[in-house]
Amino acid sequence: MTSVQSQSANADKANKVSAKADNTPRTAASLHDLVLASLDDDQAMEVVSLALEGKSSIADYMVIASGRSTRQVASMAQKLSERIKHGGYGHVRIEGLPAADWVLVDAGDVVIHLFRPEVRTFYNLERMWNFGDAGAA
Repeated sequence: MTSVQSQSANADKANKVSAKADNTPRTAASLHDLVLASLDDDQAMEVVSLALEGKSSIADYMVIASGRSTRQVASMAQKLSERIKHGGYGHVRIEGLPAADWVLVDAGDVVIHLFRPEVRTFYNLERMWNFGDAGAA
């Protein structure tokens, strides 16, 4: 076995060990909980969660929140992306940086819209996506 093969085999073993050590299920609901906790930690304002499961194929949940400034919105998006990745939920796509008036964080089963308050009022996504059962998170 060459040293490259040996390093590759060791890396594979390490990945299997870390996967076995963390057996928590990676469900849309657990991702949704992580998103809500992250936004709460970052002092997001007016957090609204919409359940889309069975109503739309784009995601199971949509979360809409506001930040007080473009700096806070950008920071919330970046921290959320890191927390999702470290939580084992995979790659996250972010659109809307560096302007940070409206930032979309696509985490697959959960889509998060982060706004400055004025921009959120203008687009009013809650009204567009409300199926009659939206509520504050």
